[in-house]
Amino acid sequence: MTAAPILPERHEWTVDDLGDLPKDLPYELINGMLIVPSPTAVHQELCVELLLTLRVNCPPEYLVSIDLSMRVDRRNEPRPDVVVIRRTHAGRSPVPVDALLAVEVVSPTSTFRDMYDKAKVYAHAGIRSYWVLDPTQERVTLTEYSLGANREYEQVTHTEDLFVTERPWKVSMDLPALTARKNDLLAPEEG
Repeated sequence: MTAAPILPERHEWTVDDLGDLPKDLPYELINGMLIVPSPTAVHQELCVELLLTLRVNCPPEYLVSIDLSMRVDRRNEPRPDVVVIRRTHAGRSPVPVDALLAVEVVSPTSTFRDMYDKAKVYAHAGIRSYWVLDPTQERVTLTEYSLGANREYEQVTHTEDLFVTERPWKVSMDLPALTARKNDLLAPEEG
């Protein structure tokens, strides 16, 4: 039996250090902090729903994907839960940071990171739109941000109802249906 790999100890990580990690380890690097996420099935289900919703009107020159690394700078290589990239980058990892949209689905352990740290990283990288889907409350909410002239995100919409936007293209998402799906998945089994 092979022993589990032990990660090197570092106070702060850079993208140069990532080569020391096992090749199959899913990680994020946010402000020099190495994060090894462990999403729940509900989290992943919501990511798939977002992907499918975004695909509906996706122009052929773009691609909607899940969990892709994006190299931003020496201290940041995030993995948005859902990201819209140019189709020409389909075979690359990490992908360039010319994404149209990054989406994070909040987990109980990622709220601050998703709402603040990653928002700053994505804004600094010039990603035009940022969405945060939050299933941690009673009702699933979606907050849409748009990149302002000062390279900071400005809130465009926050809703728990029908979400409709034109960025990055026409998208409509039934958040009450996502709330029902989340509640169904988390309901105790009868019997």
